[in-house]
Amino acid sequence: MNATLGTVFVALGLVASAAGVATVAGGLVTRTPSLVVRSRTWAWILAVAAVGQVVVMERALITRDFTVAFVAEHGSHRTPALFNVATLWSALEGSILLWVLILVGYLVLVVRRFRDRLGDPMVGWTLLVMFTVCAFFFFLLAGPAQPFGRFEPWVGYDGPGPNPLLQNHVLMAFHPPVLYLGYVGFTVPFALAVASLATGRLGEGWLLEARRWTLVAWGCLTVGIILGAWWSYDVLGWGGYWAWDPVENASFLPWLTGTAYLHSVMVQERQGMLRVWNLSLLCSTFALTILGTFITRSGVLESVHAFTESGIGPLLLGFFALVVATTVGLIAWRGDALRTPGSIESPVSRTGAFLANNLLFGAFAFVVLLGTVFPLLVEAARGDRIAVGNPYFERMTMPVGFALLFLRARGTRLAVGSGGHRGPFDPTAVAGGGRGGGHGGGRDPGEPGLGADPGCGAGGLRSRRGDPPPGAGCPSSGPAWLGRGVQRGMVVHVGVAVVAVAFACSSAFVRQAEFRFDEVGDSATFAGQNWSSMGFRR
Repeated sequence: MNATLGTVFVALGLVASAAGVATVAGGLVTRTPSLVVRSRTWAWILAVAAVGQVVVMERALITRDFTVAFVAEHGSHRTPALFNVATLWSALEGSILLWVLILVGYLVLVVRRFRDRLGDPMVGWTLLVMFTVCAFFFFLLAGPAQPFGRFEPWVGYDGPGPNPLLQNHVLMAFHPPVLYLGYVGFTVPFALAVASLATGRLGEGWLLEARRWTLVAWGCLTVGIILGAWWSYDVLGWGGYWAWDPVENASFLPWLTGTAYLHSVMVQERQGMLRVWNLSLLCSTFALTILGTFITRSGVLESVHAFTESGIGPLLLGFFALVVATTVGLIAWRGDALRTPGSIESPVSRTGAFLANNLLFGAFAFVVLLGTVFPLLVEAARGDRIAVGNPYFERMTMPVGFALLFLRARGTRLAVGSGGHRGPFDPTAVAGGGRGGGHGGGRDPGEPGLGADPGCGAGGLRSRRGDPPPGAGCPSSGPAWLGRGVQRGMVVHVGVAVVAVAFACSSAFVRQAEFRFDEVGDSATFAGQNWSSMGFRR
């Protein structure tokens, strides 16, 4: 019953997503807005299919319905109730179900968000991209990642249950879903970027919307990464929270490019510059989520987190290539229109600092990406299997990390336009707070931004060329120089500084050694302590 019903929901989702693609594409090609408006019906049908298939699978897991192949392979009567529910995302097929559920959820939110503008070509292209991504993942569920295959259990059959390491911490129930909310959430800003390129509406109007969706995805991804590090620290012990594992890197890469975008987009909002940078960063972030999915779910790289080898690897790699080729082609096509008359007057300026920030984040991402995929390149070229360990990542990322911290601390002391920097007393320089609330970029003066505003930070304390008058655009309530947006940016950047200090201290005081205990009572001395074997257990 569960297997049949689940298969029906998968088929319904595949048909609805394909119909959504056809409906929106037809409306755009024939310039018939009413067709695009009708696509919202397919979005709601997709929601029914996505929710239905997850509910059916959870029901099968809770009732231990071993006639469903996924439950037979990953469920067990011995699994505690909480982890029995979380078994859904402990293996390949179930994790794709969760991915699709979140993706369709974002699609429905987009439809609701733009319900009064569905006839706008910009919205139409956004929906077309999202329906296409939905169709691809439903195709995976209908084919190589089929979660509702049938199994004939014998009398007394009990499955193996999830990996024991996935049943020893409550964060198993929260870390993957939160991480997926961030990972999948980058689909929306990517769709907006493609829509901007396809329609030729390359001005700053779409930026605010893209930034809002990026902030949501980036925030969820940040929390997910932190929860993963916390889980690792509690489970593995001995201070281990990050090991530069390929799957850890797969979540870190889009975080790096997403962070770069959230900083550089402020330059475009204010000065209309860095358009190509921002579009490239948005598209790269989504492409890296697809590449990360390939790394995680294809089994091509050895990892304590990765799923076993499966048949979806080539499909994911092909989809990644399609995303890259499409976005590169669109950016090249709109190359002339993306050029802006403005230029960076001086590298020693706020705009120059943002550009340097982009270059450093890009370099950081490239170093991590190269170390992650290098074993694949070597195996493809020579047939040898190698591993890139912590020494490479620590040696290569440390200089870039220090440069980023220095830029964070000094960047906000620079003028927005030409060279020069601020006076010695500048509260906004703490941990490198960026632009945020107050005013800026031709927007509503009361609109909050991402970080510290260059004018509010030292209003009434000093003046410089290009600054607003003392107090201009600064909130009158609360601390004299802090607005709501400023406070948020300060919290984020001070938090980054604290985390950086914690990383440095934890790395500097690490001690490690290896011992072999063959029998009960064997002992060794380490870090001034005597360690004895009390026994062995499986």
